Amino acid sequence: MSGRDWELVGAPNARDLGGLVGADGRRVRPGVLIRTPALGRLTDEDLPVLAKLGPSCVVDLRDHSETAVAPPDRLTGQPRVVHLPVHDAEHPVFTYVSAVLLGHDLGAYEALAEQGTPAAMAAIYRWFVSGESARANFGAAVRLAARAENLPLVYHCSAGKDRTGWLTVLLLSALGVDEATIRADYLANNRLTESLREVLLEAMRRRMPGLDVEAVRPVLEVREEYLDAAYAEVRRVHGSFGAYLRDGLGVTDDVVMGLRAQLLD
Repeated sequence: MSGRDWELVGAPNARDLGGLVGADGRRVRPGVLIRTPALGRLTDEDLPVLAKLGPSCVVDLRDHSETAVAPPDRLTGQPRVVHLPVHDAEHPVFTYVSAVLLGHDLGAYEALAEQGTPAAMAAIYRWFVSGESARANFGAAVRLAARAENLPLVYHCSAGKDRTGWLTVLLLSALGVDEATIRADYLANNRLTESLREVLLEAMRRRMPGLDVEAVRPVLEVREEYLDAAYAEVRRVHGSFGAYLRDGLGVTDDVVMGLRAQLLD
């Protein structure tokens, strides 16, 4: 099944990266690399779709502080589940987002309005590049994707847009996909989650009339400036994306060759 053939009602921004053009004009194989938000909100009708996708491995980028308050992922079959938390206590935005998505922590709304500014989001994206746990676990996730026994690979965080988005940038860059295509996939999140986002914002307006809801919007969206902040940090620290993959993440040339052998047609 290709990304155009299926959708998950409980995960509207889930998509298959198959079909994107990578190195030497070869395309990403359909059905092997699937990005999603957390799978705890899948509906009963979604489960047969997930079963057809048939993931062998599910990578969860959430911290235990997020999974503790979230419904467990709804999975089919017996995929290997690998937890590779990308989380920084100094950037608690993701914990707040988890609470807001689940609608059960009113205090998180005010915290989001303070922490979820565009500047704070850009800082998090820079941390994705230079933070120790971010480098370790993003690198581990990329290496997992290079091994045939982990395919099809499903990977997610909470909302499926920031950590999942940056891991997608890493995978597609290693596969030789051009930056414009990578950027378009990243930004597609806003279109795919528009109705969900407006429902969440309206719920916040009702539950906390004094809250500046527009102050929360930056953390519920992806924005070019966030991605630009990460790319700028790559250039600042490593000089090039290839050096970042190799020296920052431990994604060696052999791993890149493995990725391309497994994931490109």
